[in-house]
Formats: sequence, structure tokens, C-alpha cells
Amino acid sequence: MKDEITKIAAALAQNVAETSDFDLNPHVKITRTAPLRPAAVLLAILQGADGAQLILTKRASHLAHHPGQIAFPGGKQEPRDTGPIAAALREAQEEIGLRAQNVQVMGLLPAHETVTGFSMQPVVGLMQRSQSFTPDPSEVAEVFTVPLGFATDLRNFRIEQRRWQGQNRYFYTVPYGPYYIWGATARVLYGLAQRLQK
Repeated sequence: MKDEITKIAAALAQNVAETSDFDLNPHVKITRTAPLRPAAVLLAILQGADGAQLILTKRASHLAHHPGQIAFPGGKQEPRDTGPIAAALREAQEEIGLRAQNVQVMGLLPAHETVTGFSMQPVVGLMQRSQSFTPDPSEVAEVFTVPLGFATDLRNFRIEQRRWQGQNRYFYTVPYGPYYIWGATARVLYGLAQRLQK
């Protein structure tokens, strides 16, 4: 666990460009009528019996945006939030009951532009102790963990494609058991995996 955390701390210190859902799709053109909305997500790392584990959620199937998809705890930044760290911690507490005082923030990954018009700031945090989670059923169907070593191993990533608005859209995936991790979540993990290889 200590070696993994040391590597992540070194990765967070690297100066890396922001990422985007369009990294693999320079041919896709979207005309935005409004600036990107700020959002934040929490990459919460928990020490497990088999090493470091990353906490992920499965979004509720009734949600208007990204129903049933795998995501980090998080959401849009509210006016009352003092910044992305406060937003990520607040959202994680609201969505899965993760207590903010139980998280040691390690740093930030580069912001990620989503196809839905958000500038999503990933916040990396180390959980100080294990705790049970209470998912809010209005937002989260399930909370689960993935071994950090698996989720940051470049050999586990694939590039897949789907038809979107009449065009082929390419995206990263990192499937884990029954969980199909793709889109912005997989792109953020891929970026972290790249940094850990340096």
C-alpha cells in the first residue's frame, strides 16, 4: 500500500495537460452555447486486505444523465462550495455517506472536459480508515471497489467505439468483472495510469 501511495503522490506532482472526452475523437464537432460547468469527483483510495482499492459507484438507472454508468462519487460544483475539493467531498458524503473527515486529500488530477459540458476536476484522496457506505438511492444504485493496481494498469484498457449523433465515437474502457467502466471515468483512470508509468 505504501509503495502504491508513494507512486500516486509522484504522479500527482507531474505537470500534465487537461484531458477530454474528445481526445480520441478530434473529428467530432460540438458547438457549445455556454461555458463548461464546473464539477468535481473523488478518487477515494482505501487500504484493503489485498492492497489499495478504488471506490466507484454505479449510478441509479432512473437518472437523466448517464443512468446505470460506473462513476466516481461526485457532481457539479455548487455556489456554496469553496472549490473542487469541497465539492468532491460534499458530493461523496451526499452520494455514498463517505465522511469528509475520513479523507486525506492528496492532490488533483488535470481537469477533464465531458461531452455533457462539464469541466470535471478529479480529486485524489486517501481514506484514513475503513467505513461502511450508505448510497443515496436517488443517485446511486451500488458502491463497490476495484483494485487500484488493476484500474491503473495500462494493459487492462481498451479503445472501443459506438455510433453517436451519426458519427463513430471512440472511448477508453477498463472492464472489471461485471462492471463496464468507460467514458470519462475510464479516461481519468487512463490518464492516471499513464502518469504512474513515468
